[in-house]
Amino acid sequence: MATLFTKIFKGEIPGKFVYQDDLCGVLVDLQPQAPKHFLVIPRKELISVAHAAAEDEKLLGHMLLVAAKVAKQEGLTANGYRLVINTGKEGGQTVDHLHIHILGGRSMHWPPG
Repeated sequence: MATLFTKIFKGEIPGKFVYQDDLCGVLVDLQPQAPKHFLVIPRKELISVAHAAAEDEKLLGHMLLVAAKVAKQEGLTANGYRLVINTGKEGGQTVDHLHIHILGGRSMHWPPG
């Protein structure tokens, strides 16, 4: 069964992309936790980083570089931003499709939660 994010990639569910390429896309988060909140999502249906294999190394590196590119595109590099990958239920993952959160536009605190 296709995940929520796969349905967005296929145009079955609307989503606002700020970036797309052949490996991933970046969506505006519909439930933002910061003034600027984006999701870097691979087109490949990979449940989580815990499910990644050696064959996913290029994809995972690409996603991090895309996150940095979009952060710059969205004006977040001057003051900083946070990247978050939630893994599993206790890690806060709510969609079983790997994604990287880009959060910015406000000061981030530690510990996060």
